[in-house]
Amino acid sequence: QVQVVESGGGLVQSGGSLKLSCEVSGRTLSAYDIGWYRQAPGKEREYLARLWDNGLTQYEDAVKGRFTIFRGTTKNVVYLQMNNLKPEDTAVYYCEYLSGTGDSWGRGTKVTVSS
Repeated sequence: QVQVVESGGGLVQSGGSLKLSCEVSGRTLSAYDIGWYRQAPGKEREYLARLWDNGLTQYEDAVKGRFTIFRGTTKNVVYLQMNNLKPEDTAVYYCEYLSGTGDSWGRGTKVTVSS
């Protein structure tokens, strides 16, 4: 079983920045990808970015140029640096661990951007 824990959410003013963390633990495979998603109230979960095990990254257009996904000094921690935040970025942010045997999700961390 793989555990996924997100952290780093909070309240920030429009134009501000936050750095979210995603820590995976447990029976992780040697190779896996990490994705970040968010879900705003009343909306469906939205894909934001992915970091593949080989280091490649991909971003949804809505966050390209503002958000950066990267791995920390240890493989099991992946960050989402969010800059120039907007009120429409308000949501619960989720991290997905994806490997050849399936995926695991965290419980999310809430981000609120005030105007």
